[in-house]
Amino acid sequence: MTRGDQRERDRAKKLKEEAAKGKKLTGSPQQRREADAAAVQEKQAAKAKARAEAEARGELSLFDKKIEQRKTNATQKK
Repeated sequence: MTRGDQRERDRAKKLKEEAAKGKKLTGSPQQRREADAAAVQEKQAAKAKARAEAEARGELSLFDKKIEQRKTNATQKK
């Protein structure tokens, strides 16, 4: 073997680095689920508000523009 135990040392070093920077989970799984759900709801509410404002101004939202572009691309391919 030309590398000797270099692989093993590299693996150990990588495991040590990952352990040091690993995620620190706090709270019970139920609490984390509830916190995640709340964050998702906030993001959805902000997105819905932005979409409503764009529609009030008479603009297509960015998401709607992407959908329209995909539809036109799909029809052109046929």
